[in-house]
Amino acid sequence: MTAEDLRKSILQQAIQGKLVPQDPNDEPAAVLLERIREEKARLIKEKKIKKDKNESIIFRGDDNSYYEKILTTGEVKCIDDEIPFEIPESWEWVRLNELGIYRKGPFGSSLTKFMFVPKSATTIKVYEQKNAIQKDYTLGEYYITQEKFQSMLSFIVKPLDIIVSCAGTIGESYVLPEDAPIGIINQALMRISLFKMDICDYYLLYFDYILKRQAQLLSSGSAIKNIPPFEILKNMLMPIPPLAEQKRILGRTDEIINAISKYELLKETLDKLDTNLQPQLKKSILQYAIQGKLVEQCDTDEPATELLKRIHEEKLNLVKQGKLKKKDVSESTIFRSDDNRYYEKVGSIVNDITDEIPYELPETWSFVRLSSICCLDDGIKHSGEKLPYMDAKFHRGKGDITYLTQGKIVEPPCKVILVDGENSGEIFNITERGYLGSTFKILRIANCISEEWLHLLLDAYRDVFKNSKVGAAIPHLNKNLFRNLIIGLPPYEEQIRITEKVLALQKGIEGL
Repeated sequence: MTAEDLRKSILQQAIQGKLVPQDPNDEPAAVLLERIREEKARLIKEKKIKKDKNESIIFRGDDNSYYEKILTTGEVKCIDDEIPFEIPESWEWVRLNELGIYRKGPFGSSLTKFMFVPKSATTIKVYEQKNAIQKDYTLGEYYITQEKFQSMLSFIVKPLDIIVSCAGTIGESYVLPEDAPIGIINQALMRISLFKMDICDYYLLYFDYILKRQAQLLSSGSAIKNIPPFEILKNMLMPIPPLAEQKRILGRTDEIINAISKYELLKETLDKLDTNLQPQLKKSILQYAIQGKLVEQCDTDEPATELLKRIHEEKLNLVKQGKLKKKDVSESTIFRSDDNRYYEKVGSIVNDITDEIPYELPETWSFVRLSSICCLDDGIKHSGEKLPYMDAKFHRGKGDITYLTQGKIVEPPCKVILVDGENSGEIFNITERGYLGSTFKILRIANCISEEWLHLLLDAYRDVFKNSKVGAAIPHLNKNLFRNLIIGLPPYEEQIRITEKVLALQKGIEGL
């Protein structure tokens, strides 16, 4: 059950008299309603409100049916078909019209912005929808003259009146405090003036409930689309508990609703954790992997320093074969000195790079620049041969294949990396000859490096590469950052163990 379902259930129990126990010592609701009728009669006598031709009393007959008597005509009719549920004996049914005066704001042409004037000591405030929504009478800068106010007295609103939003965010109510200025309501508000304010809090609890219930009956969504038509609204039935029980209901409702709000917050947090759990776990595993914390080190593994020597020899052979330029063999060597600081040697130049070292490594590992073990290649221009154009859609098998007769050739087997777009950093295997898309670079990996391990390493740094350009409209892989990134290089045998462990853990996470 959702938090909203729980709230609805609690409100339903509250208005049916099932939330708190009844007390036989409570003054019955019939006495409360009689006092409300006396107050209404007083206002009519003083000509502050008009006589209500539909004033009625609802009672239960000896046959256990509900009847309504129209006081002006004496007509009595059975209304059992209108009664939605049973209520305790000390409660009474009443029409909303018997509890207060209702007024909707003026039509658009009656109050326009051209009629507003600057605030002064003599101007009258125009209350707006935001006053009801934000529960703040001080908001707004619209005022009218005394003369205009006299022509709109039927829309007057004063302290302790209830204003209700009727447009946009509908159904938000607010009781104007005693220090709020007298004003008028605009087109987006409804005013409710209760005959007795001691029922106000319970009234608003029920009023909010029936508005939302009516919205659900009139629309498929939960948002209130419209305040019900005035005659329907005033004719709605409301169950009235004894005043003492109203206070107990409100206290218990607040207590439970607060608990539900805490439950809702916890559930949202839990749902967020559930949503993010798998990706966060995968990221954590990769972080452990690249720092040498995922698998145990083995004394028989050839250290990474020897691996780097073989990579250097491999590059020299490529130079001899004309596949690599001599300048590309000149690379950095990172080492830890006796002073426990890290230095990088490039040619004859040695720099202290301790501040760039991201974390501690096992003894068999070495820090290297990423460019020492892999590089990005644009490919070689080629023309005259009709071949598929390998863009992101091609690799994902989406859409028709585009064929070109010129471009930068890519030969299988090799890997390419996406360098532009939301998924930059993603790696694809090339299994057929073709022309490389402009958003890709060929990923050249040293033969002495496990491709699967390098794939995991680059995956761990994808967010770093992708978010490396501040203010970029389209995420991309920063090639300079890619080349110069300092990473931890494990022995080849440990690369294999890390890859196997990561894949096994990720498979287990996907089963959560």
